[in-house]
Amino acid sequence: MITCTVHYTIDPDKLAEFEVYAKVWIHLVTKLGGTHHGYFMPHEGANDRASCHFSFASLAAYEDYRTRMNADPECQRAYAFARETKCIRRYDRTFERPLLTGASPQELGL
Repeated sequence: MITCTVHYTIDPDKLAEFEVYAKVWIHLVTKLGGTHHGYFMPHEGANDRASCHFSFASLAAYEDYRTRMNADPECQRAYAFARETKCIRRYDRTFERPLLTGASPQELGL
């Protein structure tokens, strides 16, 4: 599994518009075969930062999603909405692999 984390710098005066964008992408990632883990919106602290996490079975599955996303009219409408509203100032992507199981210190030889 590969998880994509996207960190956003958003316009705090356009939080409502960014939330619309976020809701659309939760739908779109799911529609195109991924698992969306949600958006994390500003609450306390910095009011211009948000992030999201979504996963695919493999990097190849993510690359297939990117290809299909570029051809999908709903995805293009979502991108156009963000450009028109200027709710996103910048973003960056990081790929991570989740560690989902724990073990006791004894099992790990500690």
